[in-house]
Amino acid sequence: MSLAPYASHPARSRGRRHAEAPAPTRDAFQRDRDRIVHSTAFRRLVYKTQVFLNHEGDLFRTRLTHSLEVAQLGRSIARALRLNEDLVEAIALAHDLGHTPFGHAGQDALNACMDAHGGFEHNLQSLRVVDALEHRYPQYEGINLAFETREGILKHCSRANAERLEAAEPGGVARRFLDRTQPGLEAQLCNLADEIAYNAHDIDDGVRSGLLALDQLREIELFERYRQQVLREYPALDERRVLYETIRRMLSAQVYDVIDATRAALEAAQPGDADAVRQAPPLVLFSDAMREQSVALKRFLFANLYRHPAVTRTTQQAQQVVRELFDAYVAQPTEMPERHAVRPDRQRAVADYIAGMTDRFAMREHERLTGKPWQS
Repeated sequence: MSLAPYASHPARSRGRRHAEAPAPTRDAFQRDRDRIVHSTAFRRLVYKTQVFLNHEGDLFRTRLTHSLEVAQLGRSIARALRLNEDLVEAIALAHDLGHTPFGHAGQDALNACMDAHGGFEHNLQSLRVVDALEHRYPQYEGINLAFETREGILKHCSRANAERLEAAEPGGVARRFLDRTQPGLEAQLCNLADEIAYNAHDIDDGVRSGLLALDQLREIELFERYRQQVLREYPALDERRVLYETIRRMLSAQVYDVIDATRAALEAAQPGDADAVRQAPPLVLFSDAMREQSVALKRFLFANLYRHPAVTRTTQQAQQVVRELFDAYVAQPTEMPERHAVRPDRQRAVADYIAGMTDRFAMREHERLTGKPWQS
């Protein structure tokens, strides 16, 4: 399939920070995807929290399975829109590489610990992972990804951090946060695929955990419409398969809505190439009606799942673990591996080390350093 003119074409990539000869059998974005899959940070995602801690159940999503679901949804939409599937996959697989252990609870705690030292943003940390923290190649730090992949990984960025990045890399991936322009379509697509994926799988995990009941979900229009469809067609279906089929149809409806709404936006904007996309308003989007329903679903999950007392208890304990690990390593940097311990930027070195931990390694380290076991 030929790419659309407004897609990101690997032959027209803005290149890598360190020049490299092209690979004989792969284009730039295929090569990026492969480097991400082989990275240490990618393997760690299997033991990092999405909503439920890794040890709380074998079938709950982790950061790894979430990233795979984002990649699958993203590739499906990219194919329909004639965008670059390999670039979408690379961004999707890398977008959470900088996430801390214990999900957003760990991120919030680490950000508070780093308040006087530049803060902590997991999107910026994902970029740090691929630019500097992976140690694999003899020629440079990081894994030296193409500009377009790095642009997609840096989904959000505060102005202060954007200014710091721009000073180090003028006209680089942070420039758009200062100019208020857009990333390429593949990056925009990954942002939306991320949202579609976590809304759907958090419903599934919430019901599986017993924290959400199907009856509660009836108030959500986006879910209830397809549940009623399923029950009309399969009145004797068991509850678990009703849930699966409802989520499947809900996902399909959102995917088709994005494809239709984006085609309409592209037709109206008529961008001639990927650079024209960056100067246009956001072009990968939901219809107004679907956006409203998606926002309602997110509000429901926030109130009924993410703020459920059982989740909150875990969140509070996870934040205590991160805070106490931070204090322990700042006080005794030699408790970290040497390459972190010898760095002069001690607080940032500690944040990098903690952010790279899996849930279970953070628990073990916390018990080793403080004598306090995790309270299940």
